Amino acid sequence: MKKWIPNALTLLNLFLGCCALVALFNQDYLLAIGFISGGLIADVLDGAVARILQVNSPLGKELDSFADMVTFGVVPGLILYILIAEGFSGGGFSGQLQWSALPAFVLSAFSGLRLAKFNLDTRQSQTFLGLPTPSSTIFVVGLLLIWHFNSFELGRVVGQPILLYIVITVLSYLLICEIPMFSFKLKTVGWKGNEIRFSFLGACVLLILFLQEAAVSAIILFYLLINISLHLSGRKVS
Repeated sequence: MKKWIPNALTLLNLFLGCCALVALFNQDYLLAIGFISGGLIADVLDGAVARILQVNSPLGKELDSFADMVTFGVVPGLILYILIAEGFSGGGFSGQLQWSALPAFVLSAFSGLRLAKFNLDTRQSQTFLGLPTPSSTIFVVGLLLIWHFNSFELGRVVGQPILLYIVITVLSYLLICEIPMFSFKLKTVGWKGNEIRFSFLGACVLLILFLQEAAVSAIILFYLLINISLHLSGRKVS
């Protein structure tokens, strides 16, 4: 029975992703973010629990991708769809089809491609190649937070459709690119070998203290900056 414990967490991720979709349609954005956060926690725990219990299975791997496709593929696409629709209408999200906002789901399509590639790529056991789908989703959630709270008077800026089209294009590329990016899987709990990870986490705390909700997207930008800098300098990501 213990092999179903991580699968149950994966299904919880899928369930919470579906709940997030409903909350978004009902314009309850903070509740949607709560569901997404719960899905993210479940996604982290299912793999960790599977490793602890030593019950990794092909079923769990495939199930994880299906769950991630909803929570970290369809959900961010819908968030961007809503932001673009709001940007064009200026009168609030009506729930009616907005053709100009449909390109938002290009990100969902590339998220699916990313997840399929990840399942087949044996090079991504300790590091990632390209931006992980949860990181892409966190960035999009950060945009929603900035727009919702009008953080630093940037709400109107992040709601500009042109900017959002650019975000979709860049994130879609980053999801499938070959740039190595560090993961948060710790081989040891010590500083040696984890310098980048612990330094990044320390910087995240500072960003949250100074930027509050606006820190969410900034953290992913910082993560990208570190990995791209390491890649361009020829240093190996481990």
